[in-house]
Amino acid sequence: MTSADLRPVPVTTAPARRLPQLFAGLVLYGTSMAMMTRSGLGLNPWDVLHEGIAGRTPLTFGAVTAVTAVGVLALWFPLRQRPGVGTVANVLVIAVTVDVVRWVLADARSLPWQVTLLVGGILLNALATAAYVGARLGPGPRDGLMTGLADRTGRSVRLVRTGIELTVLAVGWLLGGTVGVGTVGYALAIGPLTQFFLPHLVWTPRAPH
Repeated sequence: MTSADLRPVPVTTAPARRLPQLFAGLVLYGTSMAMMTRSGLGLNPWDVLHEGIAGRTPLTFGAVTAVTAVGVLALWFPLRQRPGVGTVANVLVIAVTVDVVRWVLADARSLPWQVTLLVGGILLNALATAAYVGARLGPGPRDGLMTGLADRTGRSVRLVRTGIELTVLAVGWLLGGTVGVGTVGYALAIGPLTQFFLPHLVWTPRAPH
């Protein structure tokens, strides 16, 4: 099976189909982040960083994700990356959603509930990623940094992503972010799960009759 075409498409093309999918995906993504933070079993590399910063500042977890995203966006300019509607929405919607869900959802106190939040969070994260990426309205800040660096350095996306995430993970761990079995589980599962969901959610133009 060939890989799906994920190149950005102007927002004026099929907005009634693509915008709801974008925002639904971002809300689900923020929800999945909140679930994993409340599991206490480990986070994905970027959220390890977010949690580490949040623990050392008066900012909420969601506010930290937004501030970090804006900082990452600043790195786009020398890389000549162009943000889209999805890029801006990614910063705002996820930040608000993760704080709201964390406010509603308490820290897990029993192992079965911790595992449920972790596994459910990883599955939901993959589904949400496929939904907002599949809307083809512009990459998220961190995705754009990855592809921009890959283009500028000539390195593979896989190598660049690994380098970024290992760096982010190390800094987040040093700041006190939670690293655990969930970190490993996320790293192993997120790629295959997203790849599974993506063909069902990527928007493609209808062939002319």
